[in-house]
Amino acid sequence: MTRDAGTQKAERLKAEIAARAGALGFDACRVTSADAIPQAAPRLRQFLSDGHHASMEWMAETAERRASPRALWPEVRSVIMLGMNYGPDGDPLEHLAHPDRAGISVYARNRDYHDIIKGRLKTLAGQIAARASAAAEPGAAPLDVKVFVDTAPVMEKPLAEAAGLGWQGKHTNLVSRELGSWLFLGAIFTTLDLPADAPEADHCGSCRACLDACPTDAFPAPYRLDARRCISYLTIEHKGPIPLEFREAMGNRIYGCDDCLAVCPWNKFAAEAHEAKLHARDDLKLPALAGFLGLDDAGFRKQFAGSPIKRIGRDRFLRNVLIAAGNSGSEALAQPVAALLDDGAAEVRGAAVWALSRLLPKEKLRRLRNAREATETEADVRAEWGEADGAS
Repeated sequence: MTRDAGTQKAERLKAEIAARAGALGFDACRVTSADAIPQAAPRLRQFLSDGHHASMEWMAETAERRASPRALWPEVRSVIMLGMNYGPDGDPLEHLAHPDRAGISVYARNRDYHDIIKGRLKTLAGQIAARASAAAEPGAAPLDVKVFVDTAPVMEKPLAEAAGLGWQGKHTNLVSRELGSWLFLGAIFTTLDLPADAPEADHCGSCRACLDACPTDAFPAPYRLDARRCISYLTIEHKGPIPLEFREAMGNRIYGCDDCLAVCPWNKFAAEAHEAKLHARDDLKLPALAGFLGLDDAGFRKQFAGSPIKRIGRDRFLRNVLIAAGNSGSEALAQPVAALLDDGAAEVRGAAVWALSRLLPKEKLRRLRNAREATETEADVRAEWGEADGAS
């Protein structure tokens, strides 16, 4: 086969892959080479050196494999990057005007996207393998493929930028000129040698809307994120009490934060997700905080079965809900919050103390403290009582 014929064959295969991806519900499909992100390794090292990964030690532990696709899998030649739109059907920040309601990140208002995308990636990878094997020359090396969706040490956003799906904005998330900020990413590594697409240029210009919108100043500079200050990290990854300095700024955000994504001007091109499993459940659009405060473990698991929220567990979830309750200004929440002072989880009891310090008059709070001071043994909870008493 001549080089021109081989190139044409690869281009046809690439076009077929894109068509199959579209049929499976993906909104974008581009290709990049396995060595297309040489800048990722030094940027990752700087991120880790600055401590911006917070308690996510797995990022440091997998840094060497994360730095390059070939460090993870030496045989890979091409990376197929895919995007699926999950745009909301309304204002993603509507909850901020309703402090007695809960704010849940758009991506977590229905099914876990990992399950949706990974299944379709596997289907597409199988189709690619079958198609390429059928067209292979006699004696050609066997094709291999591997699929990834945010569960392995893969730098999806730099690879997506290199493949031309979009660019990493000043908030470090991917932005697409066609789809805005609401884009799930998946990757297929393959031993196929496919023609690479051109990378996308940065179109942020002088805009800093995302940086200015952050409630906790989590961006020390454009294109740099300090996870220790990020509400998404604090409500999902962070274990134990939420640092005091961030609680008021959290408002009623109980799982994730969309502020920096929602204000991006490129979302004028965003469309509502066409995948039904990514449409927000009615009970998770503007849920009442009161409805979550009585959840036990079984109730939590039932309500969030199949949801990404389930992975943080009931206790961490209730911790977040209690912070939101404390910020709500709703006296009606004081009674269900007070019931959690006897909860079995220290992080729940501690968050309940803080919430009540915001909802109750100081005399009522002091009586509650006096009633529990002799029986509370957890240092973190006792410290919360001390802070609450000092602030009252």
